[in-house]
Amino acid sequence: MLRLTVSTEEYLMIGDDIKIVFLGGSKNHTRVMLDIPKDVNVVRSKVIEAKAADADGEEPLSHYYAVPDLPEKYRKKKSGSRQASGKDVKAV
Repeated sequence: MLRLTVSTEEYLMIGDDIKIVFLGGSKNHTRVMLDIPKDVNVVRSKVIEAKAADADGEEPLSHYYAVPDLPEKYRKKKSGSRQASGKDVKAV
């Protein structure tokens, strides 16, 4: 999986005929514009999940969210806690 940070009006090209334009957004929402051929099927995840939930006894589909066990270098630093630099600190 590829994770990118993009600016408003930047775009991605997939192959020669699929263009995804990032239009901006707000805190929890992002607007995108898809310029794709009509023969390409595009389905929102909510629709796929709803169909999977309606199916008899099938497990829900997996989500494409951040993995909780990311390597340390990709995790957010917790505010208020400092990591030791490896040197001994003497109390005065």
